[in-house]
Amino acid sequence: MMWGLIERLALIAAAAPAALFLALGVCALARYALSEKTVGLMTRGTFFVTFLCNLTVAVLMAAQDRNLVVISLGDWFHLPGYRFTVELLLDRLSVPFVLFSQALIGVVGAFANRYVHREQGFNRFFTLLALFATGMNLIILAGGIEIAFAGWELVGLSSALLIAFFHDRRLAVENGFRALVVYRVCDAGFLVAAVLIRHWAGSGDFIHLFGDVAWPGGASPLAGGRATLIMVLLVVAVMGKCAQVPFSGWLPRAMEGPTPSSAIFYGALSVHAGVYLLLRFAPLLSETHVAAALLAAVALVTAIVATTVGRVQTDIKSSLAFASLTQVSIILIEVAAGFYWLAIAHTLGHMCVRSLQFLRAPSLLHDVHNVENAIGGHFAATGEHYRRMLAKPVQRGLYRFALERAHLDTALDTFVVGPFVRLFGTFDRIEQRIASRLDGTPRESSPRDRSAGSGR
Repeated sequence: MMWGLIERLALIAAAAPAALFLALGVCALARYALSEKTVGLMTRGTFFVTFLCNLTVAVLMAAQDRNLVVISLGDWFHLPGYRFTVELLLDRLSVPFVLFSQALIGVVGAFANRYVHREQGFNRFFTLLALFATGMNLIILAGGIEIAFAGWELVGLSSALLIAFFHDRRLAVENGFRALVVYRVCDAGFLVAAVLIRHWAGSGDFIHLFGDVAWPGGASPLAGGRATLIMVLLVVAVMGKCAQVPFSGWLPRAMEGPTPSSAIFYGALSVHAGVYLLLRFAPLLSETHVAAALLAAVALVTAIVATTVGRVQTDIKSSLAFASLTQVSIILIEVAAGFYWLAIAHTLGHMCVRSLQFLRAPSLLHDVHNVENAIGGHFAATGEHYRRMLAKPVQRGLYRFALERAHLDTALDTFVVGPFVRLFGTFDRIEQRIASRLDGTPRESSPRDRSAGSGR
């Protein structure tokens, strides 16, 4: 297998975050404590090399006028009727995204080196950051839907664990669990779509599906009801990752995590992962107007709700979370309308601006107070003209609606998190009963069972 300079550099860039994760993870498992200085140097060095390799790849591809590069790592295993091929795909969609994403992760990593200084979970933070970077690489560079799904799951896992980073706080753990439940429920759509694509199209490789042409070209391998069903399932997966209605309740709660993880996950990368997935499946999305209409409708409702709720938030991180949600919803509308290049430009710009805002959030209020003291007063409130256009009862209703965050938290707990916990709690009790019968030992009652038996 002959690889040129572009292929070798792309492999180094893709493997570097995974190598960092393995190095930090093995040291943690071996109980070998690395100093903060060592972890910081390893992190900065890894993402500097990653950014440099990705930048060189982008320059070489532009200089050689190569719009599509496929890196095949061969067949990892194959069964009758199934062949799992690992491929990386470099094109006009993946190269800008991987360049920006790894650069932002490197910047946030450098910022976090000081932000989480002397925190008990310092090494754990950078281990999870490396895991997240690995997942983003897999999503962006995946040459097939199976690799993209693996990266999708790594991003979701690292996101939930970093929301619960301060695990001594009950609220942080609960909010991390909420995000994990939403991911589990919505990711089922991605999994089913991957199975159906493999079954109906005969392959999950993007080159096989859409043709050996540069993005956004290519033809859809499916049409009609099959294309609609697959894209609807992918839209469901995107709704969870992009926090669209009715799954929006977990996003502001995710601000319980450290500010650097909030910046890179919910301001820049994780919340935009769904946008990238839909752009990758643009040839299939263009075949079904039903899925595009569903995506646009959900995104429009989310944008209206987010901009309304965001106006009454009293903390800066929640305000930025709802502002980010509004912009992501607008980007999804652009994707649904077929404005793919506009969506890419909007996404990359929003990633940079929102990351900066999140990183500046801890010192922003201090700076605002200094400016107010300098000018001798407070900033004027905005939106007064529009408020006068609404009747007082409507204003009060909207204000209460916004304060309650559109009741999305209640709906999420009632219809998603609650049923999920009860269902898998039932599965756990059934498993314990079966295991106790097989090994002949009495089953130990859980604290919930004991409290139920005592009537409490």
